[in-house]
Amino acid sequence: MDTKYSFKLIVPAILFGMVLSVPAFAQDSSAPATSNPNAPAGQQMREAGHEMENAGSDTVAAGTDTYHATKRAVKDTTITAEVKAALEKDKLPASEIHVRTKAGVVTLKGNVPSPDMAAQAAQVAQQTNGVKSVNNRLMVANSAGSSN
Repeated sequence: MDTKYSFKLIVPAILFGMVLSVPAFAQDSSAPATSNPNAPAGQQMREAGHEMENAGSDTVAAGTDTYHATKRAVKDTTITAEVKAALEKDKLPASEIHVRTKAGVVTLKGNVPSPDMAAQAAQVAQQTNGVKSVNNRLMVANSAGSSN
């Protein structure tokens, strides 16, 4: 009975110890194969310097990507505002036309009274500075109401 009791305690303890030791056996595949704890201090310092340099360049790349994404978002917001202003200026129902811009591509959605107005809205948007293309998804609303 004591052996059974001891076995029930030892097996989970061994398994728990193995789980905790797994990270110690894992190796970083990106680490240079020349990493040697017995290497001269100068070599270890150079290797550490290279690792820090790589980490720094990765951080710079991430920062650059963030900068460009933010810059693009600001441009898209500016284009959207300019398209809305141009629609208002041309006496188009800008409140009924939803404008979205992504990477310079303007999408127009909503309802307009006529096909000519939908085409005019697309033309106005296309002529706006910074617009690469226009995706015209405007629908012509049926002006005839259902009167009984």
